[in-house]
Amino acid sequence: MADAASHPAALALPSGIEEGSVFRSLFIAYPDGLLLVDRAGAIVLANPSAASLLGYAVEELPGLNVDVLVPDSIRPRHASYRDAYGRAPRPRPMGTDMELVARRKDGSEVMVEIALSPLQDHGLPFVVAAIRDIGAYPRVKQAMQRARYSDHLAQLGRLAVDTRDLAVVLEQVPRIAAEGLEAEVATVLLLERSGLEFRVASALGHVPGEEIGARIDNRPDTPPGFVLSQGRPVVVADYREERRFAVPPAYLQAGLVSALAVPLSDRGRVIGMLSVRSRQARRFGGEEQHFLESLSNLLATSLQRVQTEEALAHSQRLETVGQLTGGIAHDFNNLLTVIQGNLQVLEELPALAQDPHAQQLVAAAARASRRGAELTGKLLAFSRRQVLQPDMVDTHALLHSLADMLRRTLDQRIHIAVDADAGHPPVLADPVQLESALLNIAINARDAMPEGGTLHFRAEAGAVLPPALRTEPESKSGDSSHGRARFAAISVSDTGTGMADEVKERAFEPFFTTKEAGRGTGLGLSTVYGFATQSKGAVAIDSAPGRGTTVTLYLPQCEAHEQPEDISAPAFADTPADEAIPPGLRVMLVEDDAEVRKVVRTFLATLGCDVQTAANGEEALAAMQPGDAPADLLLSDIALGAGMRGTQLAAEVQRRFPRIAILLMSGFSSELLDADRDMPQGWELLPKPCTRGELARAIARLLAAQPPA
Repeated sequence: MADAASHPAALALPSGIEEGSVFRSLFIAYPDGLLLVDRAGAIVLANPSAASLLGYAVEELPGLNVDVLVPDSIRPRHASYRDAYGRAPRPRPMGTDMELVARRKDGSEVMVEIALSPLQDHGLPFVVAAIRDIGAYPRVKQAMQRARYSDHLAQLGRLAVDTRDLAVVLEQVPRIAAEGLEAEVATVLLLERSGLEFRVASALGHVPGEEIGARIDNRPDTPPGFVLSQGRPVVVADYREERRFAVPPAYLQAGLVSALAVPLSDRGRVIGMLSVRSRQARRFGGEEQHFLESLSNLLATSLQRVQTEEALAHSQRLETVGQLTGGIAHDFNNLLTVIQGNLQVLEELPALAQDPHAQQLVAAAARASRRGAELTGKLLAFSRRQVLQPDMVDTHALLHSLADMLRRTLDQRIHIAVDADAGHPPVLADPVQLESALLNIAINARDAMPEGGTLHFRAEAGAVLPPALRTEPESKSGDSSHGRARFAAISVSDTGTGMADEVKERAFEPFFTTKEAGRGTGLGLSTVYGFATQSKGAVAIDSAPGRGTTVTLYLPQCEAHEQPEDISAPAFADTPADEAIPPGLRVMLVEDDAEVRKVVRTFLATLGCDVQTAANGEEALAAMQPGDAPADLLLSDIALGAGMRGTQLAAEVQRRFPRIAILLMSGFSSELLDADRDMPQGWELLPKPCTRGELARAIARLLAAQPPA
């Protein structure tokens, strides 16, 4: 005992237990990996922990050189370091040096800490290397997990920046979520506009009933419906113990046990959900939830960006088409002025007055020209260049009156319902154009229900314009005048065939139609779009194949005591006035189009006027010499080619000759709108094409409004 006590390595062991067996057991049972290495770097002994950590069987390690456990990239440096250590061995405990990497048998790498204990002082030519997997530390595990999450979030961030294709982003999100959380199933569900169903937008891992494109009911007793009803992340520890909603049998049959789902939100509104599911119970906690929420926010941002870009592109495309169609309408109106004017002159010629066949031909041509004028009117409506006469409109009376008319004219198999209270606040709109817009929508609805169905008109007061329809920029507080304004929502719903997404996207474009050739111009909904936007409102479509269509008009709401603000145009309604034009009325007619000038001159001559003509403003001013007023009336087109505009000419003429009456005309309604906004009181405006009677009434109104001499 005295010998044992005097030796620091001696142990006081119970009787019958050998010291050697204790050290062997300690070597084998030690939790860190232990390697006994000789001076040449050969492994002499290895314990099971070292073998497990390095991916070897225990018997495989002895005889190998420690260099095989070093990654190829640092092996040359390691050899020189080992040689230097062999010449001056010293103890090196764990945690005093940099973290190292060990190479496992399969070539993979593991981060480790290594302690070296030389045994030369004990008379043994070995070094004991203790190896510890630092990835097993909870703190290190958490840091590595966070780094992995950050890497996966960065993947989605780069993808969202690099691609404009939302389908690519949607396709990759389930993969990134599943890899990041080491889950077997990941799914992106988007809420349909109706709010009644979710659509599987993308998925990783097969679950029956959740294939891409599949629909899932939005009910609180379904997994996605429950997430939507909660409006926050939902963790399922074990589907077998879940009682908050009904677990689909397909989940359990697929071996799924736990789940994590987070809502997808767009400006505070839930538009879908992102979920991951695992075959392990209680797989998801706070760190996993934080990662999936970050992924969901990135996806929602991508959705918002793409939708905003698509809406902007759609708006720009419609604006471009609107400008084009407005210009076409202007040219058409000049042509129609010539056609209609000459037809009217022909109709009254004595040589044709007694010829029934000639009268029929003239009447047919006149009807065609009127249809042409209606067509240009629709083009101007789409391009928001039509002339509106806004007033307070009783939607209750309007919808019931329209419904009564449609009951008499539509297929009797179509049931018409109206949901509008008598106390509904009036809207500010042109009543004729509003009725025309609703009629256009109703006709489209009729065509979508060839076998009959239900046409439902509904008016809702106090509606707020949906964010997707707002065209005005938001302030820093997130508000806009559109957002603050109160609207009346007038919707027309049908139970017809519905529209596919690609049709719905183009529904407001002029000339776009799904009807067979000869059955539609494609201008019905485009005029509705133009009317709504020009009325400072908006229009939306909600539709899906087989589920019918709802078109909703949002129009400014006004209280009964409010006076309507003139949106755009002069009042063209006839006023009580003597329409007799005094014989010999002196008129200066200014029109750059020779054919139009000839027609209008003929109209004026037949009205008993003394007409002088000019092709432009400069020519007209040169003909109107100072002194007594050279004319009683200036009748000028607004657009006069490259020179002076008609409004400028009128201002100069009235400055020189204050008592001359001013009548401006144009085939481009935007010019009339601009002129009406800027012109002095007392001027009159006349849209082209016009008949002789319309010209006469405009002149009569103008003369009647002139102050007495």
